Amino acid sequence: MSDELILEVVTPEKMVFSGKVDEVTIPGTEGDFGVLRGHEPFLTFVDIGELYYLASGKKTYYAVNTGYAEVTGGKVTVLIETAERADAIDKDRANKAKEKATASLSQLTKEHDEYEKMHLALTRAINRISIADKFS
Repeated sequence: MSDELILEVVTPEKMVFSGKVDEVTIPGTEGDFGVLRGHEPFLTFVDIGELYYLASGKKTYYAVNTGYAEVTGGKVTVLIETAERADAIDKDRANKAKEKATASLSQLTKEHDEYEKMHLALTRAINRISIADKFS
């Protein structure tokens, strides 16, 4: 069993976070899951939601998009489209994105090609707003 847990959060653009944590909670497609040191290895999908880790008694929150998580005994690697730390989220921009997606969805039916894209945009905006509120 490993004595430490290393978390790496990686997007296509950059390494968002890399460091030692006490625990991490990740939004999986089947629900949120937590990882502690010595966890059994597995690979899973990550969904839009809230990722947070606990280190030195402090929780740090991120709004994340879809991707994958690989867990080994001493390391969690999260490969995702986007990740924004709560204190870095532009809440005004997120609110504008929510308004735009809501307006677009009101003009579309579920059968329309753009419906799913706008629904995901709305979900991401709501998630970002919710996580930004944890920081304020």
